[in-house]
Amino acid sequence: MRLRFWTIGAALAATLFAAAFAAGYANPAAPADGAFDDLNRGRALAPLGSERACERYSGLPSTWRDDPQAGMVHLRGGAFVFGSTRGYADERPVGDGKTRVGGFWIDQTDVTIAQFAAFVQATGYVTEAEQQGGAAVFHVPTRDELNARDLAWWSWVKGASWRHPRGPGSDVEGLGNLPVTLVTQRDALAYARWLGRDLPTEAEWEYAGKAGRDDASLDAAPRDAQGKPAANYWQGAFPVLDSAEDGHAGLAPVGCYAANGFRLYDMIGNAWEWTKDAYTGPHQSHTNGDTAAVAPPTRRHDTPMVIKGGSFLCSRDYCVRYRASSREQQEADLGASHIGFRTILRDAS
Repeated sequence: MRLRFWTIGAALAATLFAAAFAAGYANPAAPADGAFDDLNRGRALAPLGSERACERYSGLPSTWRDDPQAGMVHLRGGAFVFGSTRGYADERPVGDGKTRVGGFWIDQTDVTIAQFAAFVQATGYVTEAEQQGGAAVFHVPTRDELNARDLAWWSWVKGASWRHPRGPGSDVEGLGNLPVTLVTQRDALAYARWLGRDLPTEAEWEYAGKAGRDDASLDAAPRDAQGKPAANYWQGAFPVLDSAEDGHAGLAPVGCYAANGFRLYDMIGNAWEWTKDAYTGPHQSHTNGDTAAVAPPTRRHDTPMVIKGGSFLCSRDYCVRYRASSREQQEADLGASHIGFRTILRDAS
């Protein structure tokens, strides 16, 4: 089969890049160095971290809507190394990278479909994808599609939205425990403000994602002590074969894998997460599917914002962004089937 040159080049570059990382790591409960503090004492934490638990989860945290911090944990502020010298060029730290963030509450999981549905029911909110009449949706491309166009795995699907993730005829019935996707940054901010919260800055997100660690294993494909993938990312030849060694091909329910040392689930993989910050720095030539390329040509381009954490589409031979320091750009008003979000509530200054 004749693949397009960019596909071969991207796969080769990513494979060489991945080889520079360690082959994997035993996913530990990271040393929390005191950031997971006493404000969490006595609180009902999400009973997640296994396939059985995530499958049974309704998608609504305990005390939902009765407790302003329902589904969240508190992290004491502190310093960490922002960025990585082991990743892509746009991850390089400024100076020594030492950055300090204030304390905040943060969702233990991505915002779920059940939570977002409650927001829409309460407010009548209409998402940007619903207003635009579609969104960018991933599919496994055919051989002909791969030969015909770049980014063949992305399509603009008319009628796709958080309610109809594959377009008309699809729905989210029984999927309340999945992360809500096909939402834009504006949609995420609207939900957050409904709860009196915000989106994290890139630094706040990375502080939570690294969970007190700064070792080389942060830049390796996440695997547990038995060598099994410890997050939902792509295993196999992207974009045609996901072997689902991690147990899932496509989005997984939230919380199917062990939490990090700050008791946060799915900070790596499953769905990228919106942050509050605009994207700056070198633009990588193999960005994980420039979804704007498949949007209608009449659509205006919006500000590129930072998304963090990688998704179920990140693979060793293409994206290699299943890491806490990794970053990607996404236009603020463009919903896609691999991007969700979580919220934070900052401490009063």
